[in-house]
Amino acid sequence: MDYQAPDTLDAAIGLLASASPGARLLAGGTDLLVQLRSELIEPELVIDLKRIPEMREIAPEADGFRVGAAVPAAELTEHEALAAQWPGVVEAAGLIGSTQIQGRATMGGNLCNASPAADTTPALIAAGATATVVGPDGERQVAVEDVVTGPGRTALAKGEILVSFHLPARPAGSGDAYLRFIPRTEMDIAVVGAGVSLSLDADGVCEAARVGLGAVAERPLLVPEAAEALVGSTLDDGAMERLDAAARAACRPIDDKRGTKDFRIKVAGVLARRAAAIAVERARAQS
Repeated sequence: MDYQAPDTLDAAIGLLASASPGARLLAGGTDLLVQLRSELIEPELVIDLKRIPEMREIAPEADGFRVGAAVPAAELTEHEALAAQWPGVVEAAGLIGSTQIQGRATMGGNLCNASPAADTTPALIAAGATATVVGPDGERQVAVEDVVTGPGRTALAKGEILVSFHLPARPAGSGDAYLRFIPRTEMDIAVVGAGVSLSLDADGVCEAARVGLGAVAERPLLVPEAAEALVGSTLDDGAMERLDAAARAACRPIDDKRGTKDFRIKVAGVLARRAAAIAVERARAQS
């Protein structure tokens, strides 16, 4: 096995093109190194992306924030400006593993590992984030909800690299939140995850919303019906009940040792309501 750590994106794309499909990308390595040590994979080349500047930056832009796909979770949780705009996304990053793991783990790796239970993905979906993907045929933008196509599978084409995420600018009166249910108090995989982002007008009426769910289907979900339950309401009990019902209706989970289908469906509605309540509090504080 060969190891390369290019310092430019063009060099990384060239290496990937020359060795694909026998190459693997290393963003943080918290999943890849486990797979290597377990002998689940035997790549001929590992390409470390941590030295590529545009993949390690958190940069404010006129229309939001640009977050490199290889920025460690620990840096995300310490970035005050990003946390002020997108607290739910930052909170989700702070739930990845232990403190030590967060020094390496990345949102790009969390997404491209393509686990249905990834923590940052539902939060990014709720945020309306887009991913910048670069490959031999150039650059393209992909909505985060369209990246994962199934367990361990993504929409990235041969030779493509996820470079960064764009988080849009937020109007006044906006808030987001991410919650998950796990059997233990920390360092566990989500049985269900729910992200909610919303904006309120001057009268406290919800004028925009997005809801993302994780671990309730073969891939993380954007749930437009759940968002529609909130838009046009003052987030009263009736709207929250409709949100709960829409979140449950979108679920298509499996039974496994960590939770039954019925349990996951019920918890999805509960977490969506709780995340929405937190998002509302944050939106009102920003009004």
